Amino acid sequence: MLSALVASGQSMKENFDFDWQFVYAGSKGEVNIETAKKQNINLPHDWDIFHAPSVDAPMGNDGGYYPGGVGIYTKTFLSPKMKEGSSCRLHFEGVYQHATVTLNGQEVSTHGYGYTPFSVDITKYLMAGGQPNQLEVKVDNSQQPNCRWYSGSGIYRHVWLEVYEKGALDDPAKLFVQTEGIYGISADGTQADSARVRIAYEGQKDELRTYRNVRLWSPGHPALYDIAYGKLHVKHGFRTFTYNAQEGARLNGQPIKINGACMHHDDGILGAMAFDAAEIRKVRLMKEAGFNLIRTSHNPQTRAMLDACDSLGMMVVDEAFDGWYSQKTAHDYHELIDAHYAEDLTAMVLRDRNHPSVICWSIGNEVIERKEIKVIQTARKMKKVITDLDKTRPVTEALCSWDSDWEIFDPHAEVLDIVGYNYMMHKAQSDHERCPERVMWQTESYPREAFRNWQNTSRNAFIIGDMVWTGLDYLGESGIGQFYYEGEPRGEHYSGKHFPFHGAYCGDVDITGWRKPISHYRDILWNVKDGDANHIYMAVREPDHYHNGRISETAWSVWPTWESWNWSGWEGKTIEVEIYTKARGVKLYLNNKLVASKPVSEASEYKTIIPIVYEPGTLRAVAIDDNDKEQATSVLTTSDKAYTLRLTPERKVIKADGEDLAYITMEVVDSKGRIVPDAEVQAEIEVKGAGKFLAAGSTSFKDLEPTTTNRVTTYKGRALIVVRSTNKAGNITVMAKSALKTASTVVKQKL
Repeated sequence: MLSALVASGQSMKENFDFDWQFVYAGSKGEVNIETAKKQNINLPHDWDIFHAPSVDAPMGNDGGYYPGGVGIYTKTFLSPKMKEGSSCRLHFEGVYQHATVTLNGQEVSTHGYGYTPFSVDITKYLMAGGQPNQLEVKVDNSQQPNCRWYSGSGIYRHVWLEVYEKGALDDPAKLFVQTEGIYGISADGTQADSARVRIAYEGQKDELRTYRNVRLWSPGHPALYDIAYGKLHVKHGFRTFTYNAQEGARLNGQPIKINGACMHHDDGILGAMAFDAAEIRKVRLMKEAGFNLIRTSHNPQTRAMLDACDSLGMMVVDEAFDGWYSQKTAHDYHELIDAHYAEDLTAMVLRDRNHPSVICWSIGNEVIERKEIKVIQTARKMKKVITDLDKTRPVTEALCSWDSDWEIFDPHAEVLDIVGYNYMMHKAQSDHERCPERVMWQTESYPREAFRNWQNTSRNAFIIGDMVWTGLDYLGESGIGQFYYEGEPRGEHYSGKHFPFHGAYCGDVDITGWRKPISHYRDILWNVKDGDANHIYMAVREPDHYHNGRISETAWSVWPTWESWNWSGWEGKTIEVEIYTKARGVKLYLNNKLVASKPVSEASEYKTIIPIVYEPGTLRAVAIDDNDKEQATSVLTTSDKAYTLRLTPERKVIKADGEDLAYITMEVVDSKGRIVPDAEVQAEIEVKGAGKFLAAGSTSFKDLEPTTTNRVTTYKGRALIVVRSTNKAGNITVMAKSALKTASTVVKQKL
């Protein structure tokens, strides 16, 4: 299909995602692309996720056992009509990686780093007279390994065709909207009498504007204003963010503690394909889990993700790089840094500096050359690139130590406005005594240390937050956060191959969107007041020998704990029930009989573990208030045998734009509609009507079925289905067929 884009003499931005052809040239580029069969595709596209993980795949354990390789994308389109002096560009939001752009047989541009956007001026290469243009993008991700997590491969983010009139004020990269002052902030920090804004556009005189009676942006009240300048419109949020070691951090004058989630860029069963709907959902899941900040570990993420953070109310630490000059993997950023660090930092800042959600820039993570003097020079020059473009935000970096040396990093830490500590908060008190002006936050922490990290942050002004590794499970870094049964190979993710594991199980939320018990515990710690009996959560600790012998943990894991009272074969044996609450106490009932009553307090870490003898039925935990009255409850009930699959759409209506997504939870339920939490059921997914099947998968990182096939097996009674919209209105019927009763659901697709 020939794409015809018409600017009609006006500046424009057109979605360029549709009607591409793709050839996979193999893991080493060994396929002859001239004779290879071409696939018709629409972007975003990640060729890796269409493969099954393989033990010998080039990406290895870190990359999730995917192939990488070389891919060729081609597209035919007609030149847009433009006024004289206008320019035409292709804007790529992200290509992983080493992209070479060729138009009509002429190489136009190359771009190395897979996580930063880039624009290509194609004006002089366009065909005139209505002749079609032939565009080719070669993506070379064959140099493996080059990442410590799943990168994906291909044009995995959006592409845009943009036309800019000569002299028009319409280039978003040249615009910077800065809040210079906010006056008369209300006592609750939600309103202000006025805000002064400086609007800077490259080559133009700065413009000052004053806005009256403004609503302030915060995670609790993410107020946004549409600010127009020339032909540009920017969603801007008025806010202040201040910090010091004596008073801690303040947002709009209000004390705030950072409850953060580190998060990689992939979208679970979609691989790296960065659909806006997937990015929005990812932020929503973190918001619902109680987090108020995301650290983009360890690279810039998408425009859509930051837009979602703006609108949903999620602060962001925007991170540029994992490593610098010393390699962590054979072909990582150390091969690009000298020639491209300034270009890539500039791309990140120019794209992201208008987002109110971004409160801090991060220049790196656990750099290997930490003990070399040049590390200070590198940090300084990177910080200067950022502050030359944006002086309104602090700069941080995630520091760590893998041995006894730590204090020697003080000169490095002094470069930073806020010092990031990865797993190093045991040094906080002595560091504060030595460097009393230092402001710190823990940029990575172990999930199992949730209570200690909450307590350290809440008690010390100079520690302004904690960011757990991680908020969400992800592909690659295989085996991190995993627990092991007896007989399975043990060890940390970095100690060798962990195939068939091909993902990271350290998230508070799994890749289907289910919140693990640790998520509910962390949410209660950070977001519930002491003594509040309106919140309680209960789960059950899997006992040793229930499945395959003793259970062993790893550093980033927590004990396998499930929302389940299905423990067939364990009758008459002791099992442990774990309850989280900030109420004064809890009562536990089994089949309406009181089996335990326990006090709960900060001294007990706002949880209690109650051993009881297992019998099927209903387990009920009740929170007790100060007057010994029962308030909130949490219930687990033994289900009957699996009867059918249940499909539940997260949204019942999606847009017919070809890029919206319908997420559908698939559960195994009994005849009474109760989930069967230990069921593994194989199913085949069929999609009819206006939508197209995109992916299906469970949270099991041992399942090697590609998520882009329509076959899926539930894990712990759950799986997830994703359907992509088309550009036609109508109903989408989704069916799940298995040995059980067939289930179906309908999602509407509207223009």
